[in-house]
Formats: sequence, structure tokens, C-alpha cells
Amino acid sequence: MTITIFEKPSGCFGCKKTKELFDAAGVQFVTVDITTNDQALAYVTDELGYSQAPVVVYAKDGSEDHWSGLNPTKISQVIALDGAK
Repeated sequence: MTITIFEKPSGCFGCKKTKELFDAAGVQFVTVDITTNDQALAYVTDELGYSQAPVVVYAKDGSEDHWSGLNPTKISQVIALDGAK
């Protein structure tokens, strides 16, 4: 499974909390700063259609899902998927 969190590292409560929840569960992820990476910003706004950080994209076994904002329900689902290796 791969998890990418597109974030605004400064002052984004949802970004910080999302990372904390994954960290607490021992789930690895990669972060991308959308305030310094124009390609990443274009991807989350133009391709995925989001305007709120964080944007979480995860892929497992050829399928992909994503969401925007702090979403504890989705985070719990991904944590459960990570445990079902």
C-alpha cells in the first residue's frame, strides 16, 4: 500500500492530525508540500478537484482512493487495510 499526504505544513490542523493518526497506527506515508511543489498543487486541484488540504491518496492492489480534509473514518479504513497485509 502507498499513502501520499499532500499537505500545507504550516498552520494546517487537518494535515497535522491526519499524520498523527497514521503515525500512531504505525502506518507509513509520504508527504508532499503543496505550498512549494507546483506540480503537486496542480494535481490535487486540477486533476483531483480538491481545494482543501490535506489530500490523502492511497493505492493498494491496483485500486486507488482519495479524499480531502481531516476524515477520521477514511483514515481508520486505510489503517485497517494496512493491517490486512
